[in-house]
This record gives sequence, structure tokens and C-alpha cells, in this order.
Amino acid sequence: MQSCVVCSSKRINKFETKDLLSYWACSSCKAVFLDEQFRVDEKEEKERYLNHENNINDLRYREFLSRLSNPLKEKLKPDAKGLDFGCGPGPALADILMKEGYQVDLYDPFFYPNKEIFNKKYNFITCTETAEHFFNPKKEFDVVNSLLHKGGWFGVMTSFLPNELSFEDWYYRRDPTHVVFYSQKTFKVIAKQRSWLCEIIGKDVVLFNKK
Repeated sequence: MQSCVVCSSKRINKFETKDLLSYWACSSCKAVFLDEQFRVDEKEEKERYLNHENNINDLRYREFLSRLSNPLKEKLKPDAKGLDFGCGPGPALADILMKEGYQVDLYDPFFYPNKEIFNKKYNFITCTETAEHFFNPKKEFDVVNSLLHKGGWFGVMTSFLPNELSFEDWYYRRDPTHVVFYSQKTFKVIAKQRSWLCEIIGKDVVLFNKK
């Protein structure tokens, strides 16, 4: 029986959008996720990522990422060591933080498949425009938890589910590599399941602290 890919709840309901895609909505954590039969294959997924306009030197993109980097830096000690988890082909956020003097490792299953990171612990981990791509978010967040030192910070940026606009008209779900969508409630459940503290910093930005 299908369960929620974020929180493992069985309280989920299937629905279909007008473009004939099937999704599941979780009553427990308020996440919405694409039925696995509609996921793109690995080759198409990588090609889509290569077409994203996430240039590491793009000032507008760097300003966009500062919505996470600025509040995160306020939480960190100067010698904090971090990980950009799912950094993509152009790790701009890591570059921003490294220029601030932080040591940042890179990991991405397609572009930086550095498995050495799984033997380390970090003071902070970032995940920008990545969580919406997770096929198994619960597993990924458990991995993050295992990589964080106690007291460490985990920052996520992703477009929160809209309150007013109907889901099927939402532009963000039309990217075929976007397979899971989160509400503020979802992040609070993610935090509760791992005994993290959760701070909703603003639109589409959340910080977790591992107690």
C-alpha cells in the first residue's frame, strides 16, 4: 500500500490533474507528491538539470540564494564546516559561503558524486532548489540528519505549496523533475520526526536545528 514519501503516513489520497498526471496528497503532513509512474528517467532528469539557468556567476541568482545564506550565516561560527547537498552543476551557494570563509563540501548524485561525504559530519548542510526533486524525501532527510553534528543547521529552499492558486495551475509543478511539494506544515512534521527545531525564515526558506 502506498504511503507518504515524506512522513510515511497512510493517510493519503490520490488525485489527477487536467494534464492527466496523478498525485498523492498527505493528510498528515500536507505534502503533495507525484505518482512514481510519471517520474522521468535518469537520462531525461540529468538533461533537465543541465538546461537550468543556474550560472554560478549570475548576480541575480546569487541574490536569490542569499535568502538562505544570509540567515544561515547568522547561526554559524566562523570555522563551521558545511555541505551543499544536491548542489547541481553550478554550486553557487557553496561559492557564496566559501567566499565568506566557510569550508564547504559538494555533493550531487549527477554532478558531484562524492561519496566521501557520507563518512563525515557537518556543522551545516544546505539544500537549495533540491528537495522538490527527491524521490524518497524521508530517506534523504534521514541521511542529512546522520551527517549533521548535534547543534548543526540544515537550510532548505524550495517553493512552498501555494495557499490560493490551485495546485494544477501552479507553474512549479510543471517541471517534470519536480516530484514532491511541501507546505509549512510538512516541514514542521519533518522536524518533529527527527527532533529538530524548525524556523520558517520567510517565503520558501526554512532552517532546521539538530538539538
